[in-house]
Amino acid sequence: MSTASSSSNANAAKGDQQPMNGADVLVKSLVDHDVEVLFAYPGGCSMPMHQALTRYGDSIRTILPRHEQGGAFAAQGYARSTGKIGVVMATSGPGATNLVTAIADAKLDSIPMLCITGQVPTGAIGTDAFQETPMVEICRGITKHHYLVTDLADLPRVMKEAFHVATSGRPGPVLVDMPKDVQLGNFPVDMDPEMDLPGYNPAPPVVATETIKQMAAAIKLARRPVIYAGGGIISGEASEELRELIQKTGIPTVTTIMGLGAVSPDDPRSMDWLGMHGAAYANYAVRDCDLLIALGVRFDDRVTGKVEAFAKDAKIIHVDIDSSELNKNKQAHIPVRGDVKQVLQALNPIVEAPQIESWQKTCTDLKAKYPLKYDNSFDGILQQHAIATLSKLTEDRETYVSVGVGQHQMWAAQFFKFRQPRTWMSSSGLGTMGFGLPAAMGVQAAHPGALVIDIDGDGSFQMNIQELATCFCEELPVKVLLLNNQHLGMVVQWEDRFMDRNRAHTYLGPIHHDEAKGKSTADRFEYASDRYPNFVQIAKGYGCGAATVKKKADLEGALQEMIDYNGPFLLDVEVPYQEHVLPMIPGGLTVDDMLLD
Repeated sequence: MSTASSSSNANAAKGDQQPMNGADVLVKSLVDHDVEVLFAYPGGCSMPMHQALTRYGDSIRTILPRHEQGGAFAAQGYARSTGKIGVVMATSGPGATNLVTAIADAKLDSIPMLCITGQVPTGAIGTDAFQETPMVEICRGITKHHYLVTDLADLPRVMKEAFHVATSGRPGPVLVDMPKDVQLGNFPVDMDPEMDLPGYNPAPPVVATETIKQMAAAIKLARRPVIYAGGGIISGEASEELRELIQKTGIPTVTTIMGLGAVSPDDPRSMDWLGMHGAAYANYAVRDCDLLIALGVRFDDRVTGKVEAFAKDAKIIHVDIDSSELNKNKQAHIPVRGDVKQVLQALNPIVEAPQIESWQKTCTDLKAKYPLKYDNSFDGILQQHAIATLSKLTEDRETYVSVGVGQHQMWAAQFFKFRQPRTWMSSSGLGTMGFGLPAAMGVQAAHPGALVIDIDGDGSFQMNIQELATCFCEELPVKVLLLNNQHLGMVVQWEDRFMDRNRAHTYLGPIHHDEAKGKSTADRFEYASDRYPNFVQIAKGYGCGAATVKKKADLEGALQEMIDYNGPFLLDVEVPYQEHVLPMIPGGLTVDDMLLD
């Protein structure tokens, strides 16, 4: 914790000083840091900041979510799709704690986010006052940094540091907790003080030329190399450099889910994404490689499975901006702390293509032998078919996709073609249901002219369904492709595979249904009868356009209606609930245990 103290009053002696209250200081700091959009829900302890926002209305668009968590995920959508910091504001107590899940989510996915919370007056802190929660203590382990501001004179410095910490080095969320009396206090302040961050050195050292040469030599000697690219490529704005490396070397490349869009799926060297539900050919290529070039990844367990068996015969180069990730989960032969963009800019001019024609053919053959596929003969709509059709319809326009969490998330990653970075929004590290709709809302605010689609499941969607109101009221024309299977599909898949199909609270309809409990005997392509709830009525109640579709022949027309609708729109797609996401590597096992059917 960093508690701002009166020791920084000396900073106020420098620069231009003007009497301002704390709320105005905070909002002016947002303006000075080029914040254009803020997601904020007011309450008793944040009212002064909201009043200040009305005085800066021409500079910042304030969007009112219908739940604080929705606002925080919207801030993430804004950040993920632009690379800029996302900003969210909430009041004290329950308003602040409603941000916690989204803060943890941003921490695991390295998303730059500034979370501003109201707090009870400083004199009431620690008394269990009405709507008091110790936010700094609650968020200590899930923020990159955190502040409780107890002295107005410190606020400009705190805000300057908060933006710097959140966006520099490995990005992450920063919390600024604002007691109400600090917001109301009036004091001459220096709006441009020096920062005070001893020990914080986010910029990695320039990687030594010898290390770059060592990487190039390892690549030249390799006969079965694979590039393994992650979210660090996206956050480091290094996609062009990665594509140049692939073009120069011809090395087959896999990504993580966080790395989708870094490499075009149309590139012949793209092996798509790997891991528990990744492409079989991606997993087999990594299993058999002799050099793994890991760029901006953290060797997550959903990628590695049994970690000691992951790329067990390969020499590993690992480049990451965060030194704590090096040798954390997997030992690297060449660990490199560095900015991945700068490393690739140094490597690309000297790297030589290795002699890997045989390996390239092997990888091409693997893609042909183990394609991502689904049953095209089914006359209803399978989830994979709906996503693939949507991908085809939108391939020639600026399109952003967010997802909830579950089967639909994995199918979207498999069957939607992401050709550009920052077009894919997924809660990957924390896996937070309810992420999709509010994240899309934030993306739409950042890209008002783009097509923004939330591909969601009915379980995940209902966790933040209230944000349909925000989409309508704030004129954010988000489209929702709802793959409605009436179940918590991913949990059902595990029940089917490992628990003798015993249903344990995974059916989302009334409890009298056969699927509500006991062993399921349903057919693979069975639909749930008496579908619940009526999502079309709900969406229309919020003022959104809505329709439902069940027949395969009607799908393309329904999707086009959704795309063309002038405003937010929900398309409820009736899909069967026995479909499984494949391939699948069961948790803690290896590629050799992969389920293909």
